[in-house]
Amino acid sequence: MNLSLSDLAPPLRWTSPGQIAPIVEEPQLPEAWWQAIPLDRACAIVGAQTVAGHLADLTVACWGHLMLGDVLPLLRFSDPAESEKTPETLGKDVVQKLFIGVFERLLEPAPEAAPAPSRPDRPLPELIDELFGALDERQRAIARDRLYATQRATLDELAQRFSVTRERIRQIERDLRDHVEAWLGKPEAGALGAHVTWLRGRLGSAVPADDLQAAVPWHGADLRALGIPAWRFVRTLLTGYEQSDGWLVAGGADELREKTRQLFADGPHPLAEAVTMVAQLGVREDVAERWILAVPQLRVLGTHVVPWPRNINEKAEAVLAVAGSPLSPEEIQERIGEDYSLVGIRNQLTADDRFLRLDRNKYGLTRWGGDEYLGIREMIAREIERAGGEASVSTIVTNLTSRYDVSESSVRAYSGGPGFERTQRGWIRVAGTSPSGEAEPYQPRKDVSETRRSFRSRDGRWWHRVDINAEHLRGSGSPLPTGFAAYLGMAPGGQLTASTPSGDVVISWHNQPTMGSIRNILADFKANEGDHVFLTVSDGGELLTRYLPAAPAGMPPVNRALYLLGYTAPVNSELEGLRLIGARIGLSEMALGEEVLARLRERGDRDILGFLGA
Repeated sequence: MNLSLSDLAPPLRWTSPGQIAPIVEEPQLPEAWWQAIPLDRACAIVGAQTVAGHLADLTVACWGHLMLGDVLPLLRFSDPAESEKTPETLGKDVVQKLFIGVFERLLEPAPEAAPAPSRPDRPLPELIDELFGALDERQRAIARDRLYATQRATLDELAQRFSVTRERIRQIERDLRDHVEAWLGKPEAGALGAHVTWLRGRLGSAVPADDLQAAVPWHGADLRALGIPAWRFVRTLLTGYEQSDGWLVAGGADELREKTRQLFADGPHPLAEAVTMVAQLGVREDVAERWILAVPQLRVLGTHVVPWPRNINEKAEAVLAVAGSPLSPEEIQERIGEDYSLVGIRNQLTADDRFLRLDRNKYGLTRWGGDEYLGIREMIAREIERAGGEASVSTIVTNLTSRYDVSESSVRAYSGGPGFERTQRGWIRVAGTSPSGEAEPYQPRKDVSETRRSFRSRDGRWWHRVDINAEHLRGSGSPLPTGFAAYLGMAPGGQLTASTPSGDVVISWHNQPTMGSIRNILADFKANEGDHVFLTVSDGGELLTRYLPAAPAGMPPVNRALYLLGYTAPVNSELEGLRLIGARIGLSEMALGEEVLARLRERGDRDILGFLGA
């Protein structure tokens, strides 16, 4: 015998030696013995049981998804039923026993040489043509148009063509299959069987379907007896392969896709490394990148393969991880390359703790570290704090313009604006602080009662109305007014985590107050665009919500105005409606109608004013 183990087990030829060696290394055998020495010599040194054990270990560890007949094709002859099963279902002990049986048969003393075949070797297309050439016209038509057709003729079409019943066509089809199966078991078909075995090794566990046609020149030639390309017939001999989305996949295509996705669950990998990883699943290295691109939820970004889930946050994280340096929201949007709005991406970068704003228009990953950029005003305040409570404007300008993409004129303008005041020596400090830098409570520019879409309930609690749009439903975060955020006890640079049955919602205040995704809450309500959610935070840190569907058509204008405040009961007059509105925006119940309208204008509640005709 002059066959090595890799000659008998095709996966050994396309699996990386670095993966094979740790499992099958044997001190008594030379390096890479599975391809360096004949099988009978390896068995003579360490025993057939040891060799079979090594191959069984490797099969279970690396090729558990393949059928045993693909690992050791000789099993298709010795144990046809078991060869159709996978190592995962049989277990290592059974696999080893089956391998030992094959090796022992191979190592049996050879019988007297059989007489040479009467005919010399013939081209395989001639053998196949001879098989079908002996059939009558009707049998060949059924083989051509049904058994081996890309678009199979129906039983009814063939029955009508040959003036027989559907059942008769079915019987002829069954007889044809049996005829081909019997012929494949004969000695004269041995060369074709060897070709199919070689083909399985060449194709691996997944290959583009057109690779079958290009595997050897004669696959693309027509079989004279049937008038079809030879590869169509050969394809039917590749049992265990599934055709899916333009690929031939050994075993289940969905299973191999999932195993491929799991390889990259821990994050980006360089493309060259990814190709090697996928090759461990039996995919040839020359088609591995194409297979990766064909697997949903994986993507090649530049020179890396990354997980590509449906969530915009995780896509942005993958883009930044591959870039390795901060990017602008515009750059992230371009690299994602899908239909995500720039506003939605900005909101997610602001609201998600995985991202850190590192410059005026640059975001990175929080795990990279670094100082968070909070806006020019807040960065000036940080410089003052670091300096001990007051600092010179020149020093602040130098520090900020050297680290961030901000202009000197902007820093000087903010330094002289609201929020800062001069000290006796001409430096600046945060307005409202003592010389030691101790801050007074934060006072927003507008009180919550002067804040648009914020309304007081009868128990004195203030609520904010969110008008639901597509971005909310997709999971994007959204800004909150500063007056309402301050009412919740927040201040610039702070963060509030509010609990809900659907998970926590984070409200953070960097450049402006921003609320994280409320998609789960909206899903619980089965909310749609145009609906409303009123929300606030309890003293215990719970996010309280009230849902209102979009106002029904035909509702009177005054009631429509009240509906936007969360008031759904009918009213008898516009005067009564104005009184209720005044109470909900912080005015006395005795306030005049003009006072109510004036407050609504100051707040910016134009939608409510529109229904009041003001």
